[in-house]
Amino acid sequence: MFISQAFAQAPAPAAAPDSFLGSLGSMLPLLLMFVVLYFVMIRPQMKRQKEHKAMIDALQKGDEVITGGGLIGRIAKMGESYVHVEVANGVEIQIQRTAIVQVLPKGTFK
Repeated sequence: MFISQAFAQAPAPAAAPDSFLGSLGSMLPLLLMFVVLYFVMIRPQMKRQKEHKAMIDALQKGDEVITGGGLIGRIAKMGESYVHVEVANGVEIQIQRTAIVQVLPKGTFK
């Protein structure tokens, strides 16, 4: 046969103590990529979401805002999840609170 009896029954060689460090070394680039991705993309996005939520919660009647579509107006009525924004004299639109992108300084919208 191709394999001798003595060689076939020999115990497997013991793993070298460096094998753990070797496998860790091969995982290190993947780990570093995840850490860089977290600090460059994920963390700033979470910070922006938190700031936007704080801005939405602080909205009040009379605030001047910009919507996601680019409309500028003044908040006329507020509901639980919807806001009525006056975009011209006598013209109100109803939008979701989350569609508000920015709160403008007072006196910007005339």
